[in-house]
Amino acid sequence: MSASESATPAGAETPAGAAQPRLPANVRGMLWATGAGMSFAVLNTIMRQMSLELEPIQSMFLRYSLGLLVMLPLMLRMGLKQYRTNNLRGQLMRGVVHAVGLGLWFTALPHLPLSLTTALGFTGPIFIMLGAALFLGERMMPARWAAALIGFVGVMIIVGPRLTGGDSHYSLLMLAAAPVFAGSFLIAKWLTRYDKPTAIVAWQSLTVSLFTLPFALAVWAWPSPMQWAWFLIAGMLGSFGHWCLTRAYVVADISAAQPVKFLDLVWASMLGFAVFGDIPSVTTLVGGSVIIAATIWIARREAAQRAPASTRRRGSA
Repeated sequence: MSASESATPAGAETPAGAAQPRLPANVRGMLWATGAGMSFAVLNTIMRQMSLELEPIQSMFLRYSLGLLVMLPLMLRMGLKQYRTNNLRGQLMRGVVHAVGLGLWFTALPHLPLSLTTALGFTGPIFIMLGAALFLGERMMPARWAAALIGFVGVMIIVGPRLTGGDSHYSLLMLAAAPVFAGSFLIAKWLTRYDKPTAIVAWQSLTVSLFTLPFALAVWAWPSPMQWAWFLIAGMLGSFGHWCLTRAYVVADISAAQPVKFLDLVWASMLGFAVFGDIPSVTTLVGGSVIIAATIWIARREAAQRAPASTRRRGSA
């Protein structure tokens, strides 16, 4: 029996003023990451339906413009000076890159099952890793190359059988969006040298809205009240999902939150079946599992390599 157990008689209640034990940090991080995954799964479901009812480019514009509207009260409360950028050129460049990625993603979204969309999105960390080596000068170790190769095998498992189908070009468009989004993420990482994360998120919504507005007006069809409501909910879900993800990375190691990415495929498969009648293919499930396994492996490996260095720094303090 431990000291804490012997200090409290069996059956005794915890004193009202005593602090309740908190969940371990990594567990809390995984719960926040799960919340983010569920939010994004519902968001993607809404946006797929809206892209079936309206032109994809208009859906993209409304998603980000109403997302900015949702953020506006917080921006006004904190003061607009908090969102002033010190690198306008970089923010505009990121807006262009992100808008291109969204254009590819939204064009393919109405034509593909949500499970396939989610599985191909798992390639994002692999492309980010490669881009960091090519453009940010990060060292590409053999383990990273191995993870990239395993991820590529997963992509081939997913996309290979679809290359002969009628929707093959949509699968390739969705896959092409992943490295473009990776480029946007790398630019965002570079922008953290100049601006706060809150400013970067706000400028992303602003620039995407501005760059897509002319194209949205060219195909504009006035949304119904219900469609306006769905886009507003999508904006809230997007903000909430990113907030949950940020919380996950604050309270726990990024590598600790990675395993719950498997659940993203579960949510997408369930919602795709419930709303659209989509049945995920075996190759999508297998390929998505291979990709996320490679991501988890390299994330945990690098976290383990960083741990001794941080321990040494604490010991020398």
